[in-house]
Amino acid sequence: MADIGVEPYREITFDADGDAAPAGRTALAELDVTDLVVFAHGWNNTPSVATDLYRRFFAPFPALLAEAGPAAAGVRLGYAGVVWPSIRFADEDIPDFPHTALATVPGAGLDPATVQALKRAFPGHEAVVDALAGLLDERPDDEEALRRFGLLTRRLVAPDEESPGYAADTVDHAGGGAVLLTDDTLGLCREFTLALHATGVRLEAGPPGPSFSLGRSLKHLWDGAKELLRQTTYYEMKRRSGKVGQLGLGPLLGELARARPATRVHLVGHSQGGRLVAFALKGLPEGVRNVKSVTLLEGAFSHYAFAERLPSGLRGAGALAALQRRVDGPVVSCYSRFDTALGVIYPLASKLAGDYQGVLELDRRWWAIGHDGIQSVAPCTELTLAEVLRDGVPASGCVSVNAESVVRAGGPPAGAHSDICHPELARVVLAAGRIGGAR
Repeated sequence: MADIGVEPYREITFDADGDAAPAGRTALAELDVTDLVVFAHGWNNTPSVATDLYRRFFAPFPALLAEAGPAAAGVRLGYAGVVWPSIRFADEDIPDFPHTALATVPGAGLDPATVQALKRAFPGHEAVVDALAGLLDERPDDEEALRRFGLLTRRLVAPDEESPGYAADTVDHAGGGAVLLTDDTLGLCREFTLALHATGVRLEAGPPGPSFSLGRSLKHLWDGAKELLRQTTYYEMKRRSGKVGQLGLGPLLGELARARPATRVHLVGHSQGGRLVAFALKGLPEGVRNVKSVTLLEGAFSHYAFAERLPSGLRGAGALAALQRRVDGPVVSCYSRFDTALGVIYPLASKLAGDYQGVLELDRRWWAIGHDGIQSVAPCTELTLAEVLRDGVPASGCVSVNAESVVRAGGPPAGAHSDICHPELARVVLAAGRIGGAR
């Protein structure tokens, strides 16, 4: 078991189908603690980067409990890290993160570490990954090459029928399926290029230009093509996070409730790890009430996921409609406008799932829960981080916390998406779970 500086700590490793390694299952059930904080990393991680994330995020907890004094008497706090098979694009910035795996300088092509990560994530498609990497290195000024890039990215995506429902954040009760990728590769590359330039990314010299006029160079569109690949990968990891949460972590928490009925569980998730722990509520066995709080840090899924009815103009409900009621405590979503991954790129990526048309309008209906908090759920308490640190959070229900006062650092294109290792956010977790007298 990794030494992350706090004890007791256990790691739970899941495969892509949500099956937990037996050793982690056993180790978790053996923990004699009153409260267990379970953290799930996001999609853009390797196991070693995930462990470093847990080391940094959990570091303030012992001191914060000590500050509580007599109010924390009797609290035996345990820690667990969820490790699930995601993929890392090694050129994405994580603020102040001291890990050699993050040393890759962003570039126009795919670095060797990312190529290998893609091959591990998509076994059997090694030749496709090599072809994609070759096109990104060459960046030909050719429409047909861009279209071929789009066709190759689609070959990485498994048919939806293999994992029904795990990729959907909202459910249309009128039925109808979405097309993951359209045939308009040029249009998608153009829109992603414009979005990347809006966040400050410029990998290829020259303006993006408003059209594809005859004789105009298309080389700048390879910026958008790389993002198209990243977001196609993101979509696959989105589906995987839902599957691991619902089929893996949820049932495992049910087992823990039977083995350790007095242990209070507090779920924490970053990015798509937030989606993973939220979907764990869907897989929680009926009647299990050991989950006492859920804290979502820059959650990378729809802000309507918990809605029982979508707002005017939209049909259906959130994929997790009313599941906050399975939590014997609050569901807290921390968000920040400095997270450009969720504020700019995420709405555009909805195009890949056929979620809406007119992608350049950045339709706010498709913003993420980590961009503006939980929407279309009543009641939902809106707080600033300062208010939470002063007064705590409600004892139950949905809570949206504007954390932009600390979640604000990071370069393009993700912005502050991974700027989550702050004592203030550790205090949010303690407050949500009422651990050690925190309100």
